[in-house]
Amino acid sequence: MIDALLRRLALSGPLEGVAVLLGVAYVLLILKRQRFGWVAGGVSSAIYVYLAASARLPMQSLLNAYYVAMAVYGWHSWSRAQQQGAARVTRWPLPYHAAAVVGIVLLSLISSHWLALETRAAWPLLDSLTAAISLLATWLVARMKLENWLYWIIADAITAFLFAAQGHPYTSVLFVIYLTIASVGFFEWLGLYRRQTP
Repeated sequence: MIDALLRRLALSGPLEGVAVLLGVAYVLLILKRQRFGWVAGGVSSAIYVYLAASARLPMQSLLNAYYVAMAVYGWHSWSRAQQQGAARVTRWPLPYHAAAVVGIVLLSLISSHWLALETRAAWPLLDSLTAAISLLATWLVARMKLENWLYWIIADAITAFLFAAQGHPYTSVLFVIYLTIASVGFFEWLGLYRRQTP
């Protein structure tokens, strides 16, 4: 098992290594609420557009294209909030989460059905599910909502499996790292939220 992993690691290209390093930089900078994380994340995501497409994970490829656009939005949103002195962690109301979960499930079922019929997608349902969760989580990060980390924990766990199954061990390890950082991020932002709430 370990020999097989080492052989796969040796076959992974330098492009994946760069994307992984930039991805880790992104999540660590975002954890500390540093807007330069959006730059690292945007470049990493641009690389993953190509890598996910070559791994036959079309929804992950589209998702990473969305991440590139959200990196631009996140940079501007966080810059504006810092200039206005309003860079605060906030919560999202429970009814919004309920509606979001329903939307995620419906979007995942529809897109996975289409992927199964029209593409050679390797994991249509899981690919669609992680894409839908990640769309919401990325928007929540850009809006500095505490619960973004909970959505990322779920999406990162599934995505780690997907990339491992498709022969991208570095990327799989990256998502395990993301999962760990998301867990830490939730508690760090929760502490910040409690300190800034009277």
